[in-house]
Amino acid sequence: MKKLLSLGVVTCLSLAQAQPNTVVDIQPKSLVYTRTAANPGAGQGSTASGGDKILDMRPEKPAKSPKIASSNVLGLRPKYTPHGSIERLDTALDALIDPDVNMEFLATGFTWAEGPVWLKRENALVFSDVPENRIHRWSEKRGLEVYLEPSGYTGSAFKFRETGSNGLTTDEHGHLVICQHGDRQISRLEKRDGLHGTFTPLAQYYQGRRLNTPNDLCFSRSGNLYFTDPPYGLEGLNQSPIKELAFNGVYLRRPDGEIRLLTAGMTFPNGIALSPDEKTLYVCQSDPAAPIIARFPVRPDGTVGEKEVFFDASALAAQGRKGMPDGLKVDIQGNLWATGPGGLLIISPTGKHLGTLVTGVPTANCNWGGDGSVLYITANHDLLRIQTRTRGAAF
Repeated sequence: MKKLLSLGVVTCLSLAQAQPNTVVDIQPKSLVYTRTAANPGAGQGSTASGGDKILDMRPEKPAKSPKIASSNVLGLRPKYTPHGSIERLDTALDALIDPDVNMEFLATGFTWAEGPVWLKRENALVFSDVPENRIHRWSEKRGLEVYLEPSGYTGSAFKFRETGSNGLTTDEHGHLVICQHGDRQISRLEKRDGLHGTFTPLAQYYQGRRLNTPNDLCFSRSGNLYFTDPPYGLEGLNQSPIKELAFNGVYLRRPDGEIRLLTAGMTFPNGIALSPDEKTLYVCQSDPAAPIIARFPVRPDGTVGEKEVFFDASALAAQGRKGMPDGLKVDIQGNLWATGPGGLLIISPTGKHLGTLVTGVPTANCNWGGDGSVLYITANHDLLRIQTRTRGAAF
């Protein structure tokens, strides 16, 4: 990069070709880039202007500038440091995660890592650092890089609590589709010129009123786009003077561009995912007063029926475990891998809590990558992964 300013450092691990079983002394390379404004958010238990609870529960500052985990041996893949622990509540979890496997630590130093998605054409993971208005790229070969900046707010007229991108997914053509807080829209990334992107808006308004700050999204096989729209990006949250909608909705965008409100009955809708048969829509609610995962039956036309509580995380939250229901994904067997109090919860299709990937920090989201069996986790300041015995429903 040509534009350098020593306000933040990303250390990238470059993995060169080597003969099998060769031990290599890998020297990290430093990539220096311009940082954006400091995180405007607050810590757990804080209150925003107007009395709204800060619901993402993240600490105010990252522990360190972003950097990749070190590796000692170069072979088929580097060796990463084990991280956290696995709480096994049911023997059924052994069929999903080998008892000898643990999470691996890949990178750290982000302000609030979110929205991971695997880019199959690049064989790499991209994910948001929401307050920093940036998308990072991580791959086994090249390590950690800045992928897109700005990622969520391309203007300067308003002050936002969180400016950047949040949830990410890909469409049927492999294009990156982005929830953009600052621009208050969902957009498709058409091309990149260096770190700058060209975007096509897909959803900006509902009945002539600007969306709040779209948060997470998922596609059905027919091309229907489901997304949530809480006020997390807005200063003052529900009391923001620029909030145009009186509710925080869950929506359906059809391939022809029509946007349908599915429900206005969730206080702070967040992560969203479809069951493998696409007959059930799951939505997380990041509300300390009602920390739940809801489910909705999906009708043949893509709309949904009445909400049911699928999983109530209140008892876990009452134990003082950090985090709220936030992001979630579903595997090919219909199990939910959902962030919540304590880390990442694994929940059976019947709603049984099988175990928890204990990260020790508020955990935002997860997604499948590689061959579809590796789960990547954005956990506060950190990027983690774990090898599973299942596969993501989208693979």
